[in-house]
Amino acid sequence: MLAAIGAVTLFALLAIILTNRVSPLAALILVPVIGATIAGLGPAVPEYIVTGLTNIAPVAGMFVFAILFFGVMTDAGLLAPIVNRILKLVGERPSRITVGTALLALIIHLDGSGAVCFLITIPALRPLYDRLGMDRRILACTASMAAGVNFLPWTGPTLRASASLDIPVYEIFTPMIGVQLTGLVFVFAASWWLGKREEKRLGLSNHSAATTSAGSTGLPQSSVQSQTIPVMEEDAETIALRRPKLYWVNVLLTLVVVSLMISGLMEPAVVFMVGTAVALVINYPSASQQRQRIDAHARAALLMAAILFGAGAFTGIMTGSGMIRAMAEASVAHVPDPVGANIPVFLGFLSMPLSLLFDPDSFYFGVLPVIAQVGSHFDVPAVQVAQAALLGQMTTGFPISPLTPATFLVAGLSGIELGAHQRFSIPWLFAASVIMTLAAIAFGIFTI
Repeated sequence: MLAAIGAVTLFALLAIILTNRVSPLAALILVPVIGATIAGLGPAVPEYIVTGLTNIAPVAGMFVFAILFFGVMTDAGLLAPIVNRILKLVGERPSRITVGTALLALIIHLDGSGAVCFLITIPALRPLYDRLGMDRRILACTASMAAGVNFLPWTGPTLRASASLDIPVYEIFTPMIGVQLTGLVFVFAASWWLGKREEKRLGLSNHSAATTSAGSTGLPQSSVQSQTIPVMEEDAETIALRRPKLYWVNVLLTLVVVSLMISGLMEPAVVFMVGTAVALVINYPSASQQRQRIDAHARAALLMAAILFGAGAFTGIMTGSGMIRAMAEASVAHVPDPVGANIPVFLGFLSMPLSLLFDPDSFYFGVLPVIAQVGSHFDVPAVQVAQAALLGQMTTGFPISPLTPATFLVAGLSGIELGAHQRFSIPWLFAASVIMTLAAIAFGIFTI
């Protein structure tokens, strides 16, 4: 009976989130409360919620201060010289432009925000693509691959996996560094190959640039634009926030913060809290300036923190009530032993396509705990299940999933149809996910 109520609760959560009936925050709180009440466990719900909030608090704290830290670093100009340098280096050779696109997207996505990554990368490089007549689908694809392979500890999927299974982020991420590097090698190799293919299609010789029609891509021929290589445009307010004299201080601070976080020597929340405080004091000494910088990034931080605390309530109820365990025990009988023992491998291969079916909240907080519980019956560590999910579910999958705004942002900024973007990019993003899964097997993270 408890398994059936748990299944109905889980499917109700998925249906409500996927159909946009109510916000994910409201669904994560109300649906499990109703499910537990129907199961006759209403009086214990407050205790379950408090337990869930206690478990989730370190992750939520880390995310809030990670957003503030990288926001302050961006305001101070940490990325600006790097971005402009890349834009100047790519020149007008397609194979360099595509690799530069991937590198720029990867650097901008270091703060974990896909929207910011695309809002900066695509408008900065689209004029260059148009001037040479390059296929804009390649612009969208290379930016998507670079952002998708980046599942750093402060990105949304990693935080959700950590919160859902109550595993420290560094335990999930640190063993996967080699896997992510393998994925990045694929991204840059694929980007270079796409650029070389464009050089051949455009008939460029001696690496010279020419304004060419869009040819077989079906895209409109672009007009000839200024021959000036684009740079990142900044308004007066943005320039006023820059701290060029403190650039290397900020670089050192960022390296220290990231190194401590990945090493696990300190709790990630503590690292980012101290790092944010130091960054504010160094770059914006006055209290009013510090308040302004916090206010500028508070909305994004608090929205995600609220979702994480809602997820804490959900996982607290579902775990404390025994519904997840009951569902897993009911599922074990239907999972063949060869499949059960290799759940991380199967999940790794399927994780990217699952982004087309589940949004990040419903998958990581609804589906993943059940998969992990099933895996435990086959002696599969929960951390491997979390790692497998990160190989595609809303990582390589988020820039093409119709369930995320970033997908529409990529297509809109690139000036291409959504369907054209998905048809072109899905094979490359899926290939990245498969290669990272194979790398995880080769590195011994997953066993078969």
